[in-house]
Amino acid sequence: MTDEPEAPSAVRGVATCPEETKPALVAELEQLGVRDLEPTFRAVAFKADPSLFYELHLRLRTASRLLRVIRTVPAHTAPMLHSQVRRLRWAGLFDARHAFKVEYTGEDAVAAGLSPKQVVTQVREGIRAAFQAAGDRVPRIDTDEPKVVVVAHLERGRCTLCFDTSGKALHKRGYRETGHPAPLKETLAAAILHFAGYDGTQVFLDPMCGSGTLAIEAAMRAVRKPPHMHRRKGEFHLEWLADFDRSLWRATQDRLRADKLEVPPAALHASDIDAGFVELARRSALAARVERYIQFAAAPLQQIVPPTEQGLIVTNLPYGGRIGGDEATTRELYAQVGDTLKQRFAGWRAAILAADASPWRAIGLKPGRTVPLMNGNIPCRLLLFELYRGSRRGAVRDA
Repeated sequence: MTDEPEAPSAVRGVATCPEETKPALVAELEQLGVRDLEPTFRAVAFKADPSLFYELHLRLRTASRLLRVIRTVPAHTAPMLHSQVRRLRWAGLFDARHAFKVEYTGEDAVAAGLSPKQVVTQVREGIRAAFQAAGDRVPRIDTDEPKVVVVAHLERGRCTLCFDTSGKALHKRGYRETGHPAPLKETLAAAILHFAGYDGTQVFLDPMCGSGTLAIEAAMRAVRKPPHMHRRKGEFHLEWLADFDRSLWRATQDRLRADKLEVPPAALHASDIDAGFVELARRSALAARVERYIQFAAAPLQQIVPPTEQGLIVTNLPYGGRIGGDEATTRELYAQVGDTLKQRFAGWRAAILAADASPWRAIGLKPGRTVPLMNGNIPCRLLLFELYRGSRRGAVRDA
């Protein structure tokens, strides 16, 4: 006896992200009309119709990964998990010609009573046994480049089985040029823009643009360009599932292309003291097909003239190897950043990412709000300021 897969009329999905950026992901899902949100640790569970589920793969900016829930089954013991997995009609979910692999998330071995290796083995062999029992070809295992990835999440004696439908991680937009020592992850840049309150209608400036990730993500947001629109055919793993609706997928792509703006509502500026980084950022923007929306310049922050009376500065302060020299050099740079903001950018707002270990207080402005973030393995804080005229202090409107 086998269990039929659930009807696709209401897809149960999970979007993953770092825990500290989860508020940005929740807000993004809500804005896109996703319902029944259930935030969990480093993830948000939700429900969506197939069209919206497809749309999320193209439009989500802050999610790391998208999963589609298959079924939650009892898993108190290894034999129980194997039996429950074997009962599912996997041949109705993906073609045996497509190689697959199983990944594990969830509780550790002590808490769950099953080790990660046991979970992976029982799910993998249960899937293979289900194909064999149905008289179908048994799919092969490919841990390097599988077409199908099954994610097993174990918690409190129950195992939730999901397909990873995003394929490669969603921060891999495909536009980044190599050559910068400390580029921001694209999903982190998108989350920073959310916390900064950027919606595309404000004049944008990154005066220390480095590899250009913040400016590129801002440009895509400003013209409503889906960040994953240019992935090649087959790169999303949802395309290899048995019920993939190619007509609906194409219609979704066409609808989102038609929604894109021809020009951004407000100007975008990106500059850096290093002309080589500016050229790198320009090439990345060209690969992202947003280069024409951004005005690039090679100039130090201290020489930049505000392009308008009001706008939004968003930047990642260089730190450590990006600056060179000792802590005194870093402190002097941060003090110059603060002086420039106070003297030239009154009336603007600023969102500055700084490492916790950096001398960020040397900026000399009091943030109205700080958001703890991780830039890779570096603890950071996003400092949010509103630069009042005639004042040496800063405060922020909540994003």
